[in-house]
Amino acid sequence: MARTTAALVRPTLGEISDLAQLGLAAAAAAIRNGDITSEAYTAALLQRAQVVADLNAFITIDEPTLLASAREADKARAAGTTAPLLGVPIGIKDSYLTKGLPTTLGLEGLANFLPYEDADAVLAIKDGGALVFGKNNLVEMSYGLTGHNARFGQVKNPHARDRVSGGSSSGSASSVAANIVPASLGGDTVGSIRVPASFCGVVGFKPTTGRWPRGGVAPISHTLDTTGVFARSVEDCALIDQVVTKESAAELSNGGYDLKGARLAFAPRQFLDLVDVEVEARFREVVRRLQDAGAEVVEVDLGDDFNVLVQTATWGIFAYETMGAISEFLRQHDLPTTFEEIYKGLKPQLHQAWGQIVLPGGAGATSAEAYQTALNASRPEIRRRLQRAFVEQGAQAILQPTTPCPAPLIQNQATVHIAGQEVSYLALANHTVSASSVGLPGISLPVGLSSSGLPIGLELDAPLGGDRALLNLASRVEVLWEA
Repeated sequence: MARTTAALVRPTLGEISDLAQLGLAAAAAAIRNGDITSEAYTAALLQRAQVVADLNAFITIDEPTLLASAREADKARAAGTTAPLLGVPIGIKDSYLTKGLPTTLGLEGLANFLPYEDADAVLAIKDGGALVFGKNNLVEMSYGLTGHNARFGQVKNPHARDRVSGGSSSGSASSVAANIVPASLGGDTVGSIRVPASFCGVVGFKPTTGRWPRGGVAPISHTLDTTGVFARSVEDCALIDQVVTKESAAELSNGGYDLKGARLAFAPRQFLDLVDVEVEARFREVVRRLQDAGAEVVEVDLGDDFNVLVQTATWGIFAYETMGAISEFLRQHDLPTTFEEIYKGLKPQLHQAWGQIVLPGGAGATSAEAYQTALNASRPEIRRRLQRAFVEQGAQAILQPTTPCPAPLIQNQATVHIAGQEVSYLALANHTVSASSVGLPGISLPVGLSSSGLPIGLELDAPLGGDRALLNLASRVEVLWEA
């Protein structure tokens, strides 16, 4: 449960519900227009956080400082400030450095570490007027896909408390889905934004790798790491994207259900080979609805060895770069620990995994030769095959189910059952890893619920640098599932 201090003037239950349901853009507009105050909005979100504290979505919330910041935002608004996110609290994954607010990276040994600087993306949203609501729970060192943290607790799924939230940006997704915050910054190396977005039924946006700043965020792989965002709509993701990149506002379509002119591709042999029956049925229904709305949807084949190529190259790069990336981050930002101390303090399962694949000489460690092959041969080949779908087929995006199954049970998260097979939990990233492998922008959209009420996600991946076009397309697709 998040560490909090100070009592609040309690809004009524009705006020909490109404205010907490506001999306990012709507809340920002309401504060700018004087319809609500930042202080009232922030107080309602803090009350909401207390109501659903059992989700373990936050590690730290500094209520007095947050409320004081909200009052300062209200003063700034009265003085004429019109920053795009003025007075809106946003969650921050606890892998981001936050000046004066504890940053744990999910580790016991850093529970009281206070950075002297903000991560670049945190600075960007603060410059845009946003408030840091608190630090979201996460998997230790962002190394996992289910949301388990031995020190700070399992992050739970708001749709079903016995289900995982996904990870590693677990608390970020859960807090947005539970209406604690309207948006949260997360991180994605092989799926750590899109997997929890799918499981929790929110929008998760992974920009083109390197497009968003990564400075001050605990890394795994300099080749694959990407900062990004969770929100409850594409519009809200686009607003954060505008603030972080300092680009002009993305042009989002308001054309209703019209998808004429959109050309999309999907690869059934690669992305439907191991998926739950309900997930495949929903995905095919998605394709039919896209076609009914005027989109052209074409089938492509990325090759018999595509999945093996992607998995081998990406996981190899992921593990090979971890030790060096973390060690450099610790030195650069003066964290009061070492790689060796972190390794020693990891939970048993993760300690064992690092011993096998992260430490040089481990039984499953990637050799320097295999690493170079992944970088210089496998990645260009993966990029060539995906680019062929974009260029030769004229596809604006490639579609697939974001995850091959809905959120698994917390008690069964070491291995999961997909389409009747018991497989490693790493299979939860089977679809997200392809975009990560070559840095494509990707977005996960909620497209309905399973028969047991669990969210199902649709992923759209676009060409490198096609982030703005992807957000526009996603806003058109999103309309098909809005209530």
